Amino acid sequence: MTTKNPHALHLSIAEAGKIKALKGDHKGALKHYREALRLAVSSRAPEVFFRHYTQCVLESLELTGAYDEVLDYCINADAHYESLSLTSTIHRRDHGSILERQGLLELKQGEAEKGHKTLQKACAIAGEKALPLSEEIINWLQRGFSLDVSRIVTSQRKHNYFVVRSDQVDKKSASTVPTSTLISTMVTTQCI
Repeated sequence: MTTKNPHALHLSIAEAGKIKALKGDHKGALKHYREALRLAVSSRAPEVFFRHYTQCVLESLELTGAYDEVLDYCINADAHYESLSLTSTIHRRDHGSILERQGLLELKQGEAEKGHKTLQKACAIAGEKALPLSEEIINWLQRGFSLDVSRIVTSQRKHNYFVVRSDQVDKKSASTVPTSTLISTMVTTQCI
């Protein structure tokens, strides 16, 4: 059994995870995403796969309320970016989006002032009009609106903050085979 796409295995596992996430089974989704991450790293797939699967993991954690775990990631990623002093548009946008996630989580935890400052920093780093969700939330905060988790999530969905959306999932390529079977198949085909 050979495949023309060397990334088909981890892609199919990730797509199956997305289907689970869309059904609200984030625990199952996380298992798939983490396996896809492991396979992508072990096969030395391009960094874009690692970054996308990490985004999927962070989304499922956020949607299940595991804010502290996601905040730890964001704080570490922010420190990493700060140490690199990268100035390209893509790096600034990526750094800003990490801070956006952090600021939104701080707001969801009821830390309005801290979240506001983090979102302002996100926008300053990412550049003008790069983070419309952050700009909208900052505007609401400046106008004195109170924000609860439901209102923030509604705005996140409006601005396509979440990458795992039904219109973005490739259901045809999603693996329906249990992960353990896929792994043994991969090991067997690599040994041939």
